[in-house]
Amino acid sequence: MPELPEVETTRRGILPALQGRRLIGADVRESRLRWPVPEALSNLVEEQPVLDVKRRAKYLLIELPNGDIVLHLGMSGSLRVVPADTALRKHDHLDLLIDDGHALRFNDPRRFGLLLWQPHDGGVHPLLAHLGPEPLSDDFSATALYQRSRKLKGAVKNFIMDQKTVVGVGNIYASEALFRAGIDPRRAAGRVSLARYQSLVGHIREVLEDALDSGGSTLRDFLRPDGAPGYFVQSLNVYDRHNEPCTRCATPIRREVIGQRASYFCPQCQH
Repeated sequence: MPELPEVETTRRGILPALQGRRLIGADVRESRLRWPVPEALSNLVEEQPVLDVKRRAKYLLIELPNGDIVLHLGMSGSLRVVPADTALRKHDHLDLLIDDGHALRFNDPRRFGLLLWQPHDGGVHPLLAHLGPEPLSDDFSATALYQRSRKLKGAVKNFIMDQKTVVGVGNIYASEALFRAGIDPRRAAGRVSLARYQSLVGHIREVLEDALDSGGSTLRDFLRPDGAPGYFVQSLNVYDRHNEPCTRCATPIRREVIGQRASYFCPQCQH
């Protein structure tokens, strides 16, 4: 699944094509995504200027005067800005039509993505209402993690992947940040000290920023908006490196399932 850096890379890629332009409608060829695409989508966006493209966790928010288009790429979704008359590929489910003759085209082979509508009525969409702080913001702090984690017996890896704790730290980046911080992903969240949470917060930010600098990580389906793959995958220390030597100590990387997710760590460097 595309994680925060991939979604942020996508946001940066589509922003120049949308900001300051008007949407003139939508062409929905397949509405059966994770949730149905609103039937009135074309009327809702017609003649609406795009004010901004924002990101909240792994959701993209295309801000219009009357509401926000809420997009999630799901497991395999991608966005491309193309001339509106470009021949369709398989799984090109919908277009947002731009006034300059281009379209923002959503492709999703597995249809786990979504496109929903959030009116500007003062409320927050239920999907966004209970999300934790952004990991690159000042709201994300070691003190908050430490206080929230007290008495928790679950694994620290699951704790930092909980979207109510902090958003956007998916499986890849949780594994990499815990490695950099030297913390065993199986350790109970409530048994991690404040000092170690301070280290972990710094490394979560560091690994996400490194991934952003590299354009995200390439796992199966993800492409940048220009169709080029990201390259952060080339510098992973532990993720998907089962039995390969640790980059620090040469101990074979171990793979275990934690919280139903494959987890990778060095049994020597992480404790």
